[in-house]
Amino acid sequence: MNQMSETPMALASPKSFFQVWVDALTKPSEFTFSAIANSPSAKASTAYLWIFIGYLTQFFFSFLVQGFALRRMMESYGGGGRFAGGFGGGLLLAIFGAPIIAVIGTLFFAIGTAIVQWIAKMFGGKGSNGQLAYALAAILTPFSIITGLLSLLSAIPLVGFCFSVILAIAGLYILVLQIMAVKGVNQFGWGAAIGSLFIPGLVIGFLIACAVIAGLAVLGPVIRDSLQQIQQGLGTTPGY
Repeated sequence: MNQMSETPMALASPKSFFQVWVDALTKPSEFTFSAIANSPSAKASTAYLWIFIGYLTQFFFSFLVQGFALRRMMESYGGGGRFAGGFGGGLLLAIFGAPIIAVIGTLFFAIGTAIVQWIAKMFGGKGSNGQLAYALAAILTPFSIITGLLSLLSAIPLVGFCFSVILAIAGLYILVLQIMAVKGVNQFGWGAAIGSLFIPGLVIGFLIACAVIAGLAVLGPVIRDSLQQIQQGLGTTPGY
């Protein structure tokens, strides 16, 4: 009986990337992400390719919208002739800038995923970096693509505000899915999953805060002296 029940699972064909993305977004469960992570296609290289495509799509359309918004703003101030190239500039930025930002975003995703999985291992996680990257990419890639396509609607003033609200709510949902993914991949509790995902951000935020405080402590006297010199200069300026 066991052999008969396991045979269909062994012979089941791997799902397409679109099916994996749909499952990741529409079936919020740790079991869903456990199945995704344990599929034969779960590789870090595939995850990085997905993330690159998602970021490329998102920033390409975002730059287009920004160029259109800049042109419309300049036209409203009577500079339509001078600044007619606003949309063209946005197009150039989309063509040349979006791939660069997509590469940088993919690099940060790879580093961040590796850190999260490293911490998960310390909590007793059973997954691998490739499995976690694949599961997280199945969440973030379609979200990035959808965000990029919907950003075209943000060029409409009222629709743009509604788009921002919807995007904020969707962001919270994506965050919950990421916690589920960490839990499903590593097969441990909710506390460990939340800690694995948030500890890197807290540590980075703490280091940035320390760097800012140290910078202010070093530059504080210089800034104070500069302000005193400016005040003295204004005080000696003759009136009219």
